[in-house]
Parts: sequence; C-alpha cells; structure tokens
Amino acid sequence: MSHVVVRSLPIAPRFAFGSAKELIARDRARAQKVVQGLHPHGPVTFRESRRARRHGHHHHGTSGASTGTGGGSTGSGTDPSPTSGGVDVTDAGVTYTASVGVGSPATQYTLLIDTGSSNTWVGADQPYTPTSTSQNTGKSVNVSYGSGSFSGTEYIDQVTIAPGLVIQQQSIGVASQAQGFSGVDGILGVGPTDLTTGTVSGTSTVPTVTDNLFAQGTIESDSLGIFFEPTTSEGALNGELTFGGTDSSKISGDITFVPITSTSPASQYWGINQDVTYGQDTQLLSGSAGIVDTGTTLLLLATDAFQAYQQATGGTLDNTTGLLTISEEQFNDLQSLFFTIGNTTFEFTANAQIWPRSLNSVIGGESGKIYLVASDLGSPSGQGLDFINGFAWLQRFYSVFDTGNEQVGIANTQFTTATSN
Repeated sequence: MSHVVVRSLPIAPRFAFGSAKELIARDRARAQKVVQGLHPHGPVTFRESRRARRHGHHHHGTSGASTGTGGGSTGSGTDPSPTSGGVDVTDAGVTYTASVGVGSPATQYTLLIDTGSSNTWVGADQPYTPTSTSQNTGKSVNVSYGSGSFSGTEYIDQVTIAPGLVIQQQSIGVASQAQGFSGVDGILGVGPTDLTTGTVSGTSTVPTVTDNLFAQGTIESDSLGIFFEPTTSEGALNGELTFGGTDSSKISGDITFVPITSTSPASQYWGINQDVTYGQDTQLLSGSAGIVDTGTTLLLLATDAFQAYQQATGGTLDNTTGLLTISEEQFNDLQSLFFTIGNTTFEFTANAQIWPRSLNSVIGGESGKIYLVASDLGSPSGQGLDFINGFAWLQRFYSVFDTGNEQVGIANTQFTTATSN
C-alpha cells in the first residue's frame, strides 16, 4: 500500500569522458554488441517458449506492477502491491547510480543501474570486502558490455538495496579485472534474467536482484518501476527505483503496457515496438523494435532515422562533442518527437531533446550551446534494433520492467513537459 522510500546522500562520481564523443562511442558500442550478439544471451527459443506458456495470461490484481494487459493497454497507475520497496537514485550527469550494500556488516558500493544487463557485481573501484555472509563459489564470471567488460569470481552474499530490501544468498560478481567503469564500483543488473546465460561458469542462468526479492517474499510482484527526472545539476538525488510495484505519486495518467517484442535481438532485452515521428509529418521509424535501457545515455536512432531527424531539425554535427547542435532560432522552431507505444503516443518535447545547457561541461561542450540528445545508433533500420530509449529519454517518463508478465510499461510524469533544459 505504501512505499519504503529511502533517503541517502547524493553521490556524484566523476566520469572520465574527454568529450561526448567518447560517450557516443560507448553508447554505439553497446548498441552494436546487441545487434551482433557479442554477449552470450539466453536462447531465443527459451524466451519464446516461456512467452508461449504465458501468452494471454497476464496476471492482474495484487501481484502486478499495475492493472491492465500486456497488449498495449493502460493501467490505473496505482500501486496494487501491499509490499513494494523504493530506493532513491542519483543523477551522475550521464547515468544513474544507487548506493547498494553488500555483506554484513554491509560495505556500500556505488552501482550503475542497468536495465540492459542482468549481472550484479562490484569491485571496479572500491575493492570487495568479504564478511560472515560471503561465500566464494569458485566459479568464474565474465560479462561484456560492448563498451566495457569485467571478469572475476562469483560470490554468494547478502545484498541490501534499502533497509526494507535485503536479499539473502544473492549471486554477485567480484571483479578481478574491469574496463570502462571509471568512478563507479560496478553494476546493479536489472535486465531480463536470460541475459545472465553463459556469464557464470557451470551455471545456466543467475537470478537477478528483482527475481530474488520476489522469490524470497520481500516483494509481491517480479517487477521494477523506475522514475527519473531531468536535472540541471550533477549529483542530484532525483530518481527512484520501486521494486515490486509502482509509485503512483510519480505517474501522470495511466501506464501503457506492451509485451516484450518478438523481434530479435531486441527480444532478449527490455525490447518493445514503437513508431517515432518528428512533428506531425516526418516518420522516422514505423513498427520498429528496439530497447528501453538505463545503461545507454542518449536516445539512439538507426542511421537512416537519425539522418532524417538531422535533416528535419537542421542540426549540424559538432566536431568537439560529436552531437548535433542547433542555434537558438532552430531551437525555437524545434518540433516534438512522438513515440507511439502500444495504443498511446508519448510526446518528447523540444526541451526534452536537448542536453541540459547547465551540464554542457559534463560532456565537454561549450557553455550556452544547444546540443541534441538524439544520436546515430550506428547501423541501419531493419536489423532488430532500430532504437535505444536511453537515460535522456527515460528522464521524461516513468518506466516499468515487469519480469512476471514479460512486459514493459511507460507512463507520463509531471516532468514529461518540463522546461528545465
């Protein structure tokens, strides 16, 4: 009925980006990893068979993140879960982090919140501290993220996401080597469970933190609600994760749920189908599959869609950042992007399409200059990954990642039409 919302001190890790060019390269490398299947995923047939067993049986009532079916319908936006847990997360300029405790007594680690991967691990920066609850399984762990990777050893340990969200016997990776994770300690992996296939030696799949919270009876639905908001300051404590339900106070209107797309490779992630239109007349993507991903910073569009967007906006490629830049006059004429997901069209306003000008220094940009957050995914449409709705997009919407019903939910928030940028 009520949420356990935990307040914690803002954490602002510094990211070693010489400019947004490196950020774009990381996002694009991550996208190409998805397209090329470089990460060992669970077989599509496994997911398809599980979906077939559940097709048409989307559960409602007390255990769902909200009411409604998975076929593009809407839910009430209320919290039906008598037990659900919330934890605040921090905007670190280019991504979101959470402070997560491991062991007993717990050591706090700053972890990236990633819906595009499913292993939780520590040790990239702050070393892992074994305690009385730590058990070394002796199994190796290896995960590639396209733009980075880690390898190490599996431990079973107690993980504390918040005081009311304590997981017993959680599999975690302890990194002996990690690349691409400057300023953070690891990842809180909240993607689909199948993404853990092949990551731990001698193990089929590894339950995610969401799975274990549900299995241990701490939360009443195997789902996660995520709320971000746009910000003008790095290190702002302005996000919230809600395990086991949704936070109706953060939602405007209904939640639109759609089933995970059947188009591979997006189907192996939190993949959805959507149409994207610039203004009223310029269709960028139609019926296209892509993913919703907190671990990607920008809004990535397939090359042909991005080129059409660039032409429509009049943006020019900035040599310093690698982002599109527009003049103040062009910004005044900038039209909204419209994302049709299920039966709902979500508006991504002109203000939402630009990087926060007060944070231009974070991406190596010039003060006062206007940069667009849409970037080239790096491959043409039609390859099963035509877009990634990343961090910049998610700051304007509430998102629900429903493992139990294999669906994704999107809703407007009070910040959908904010003019903070």
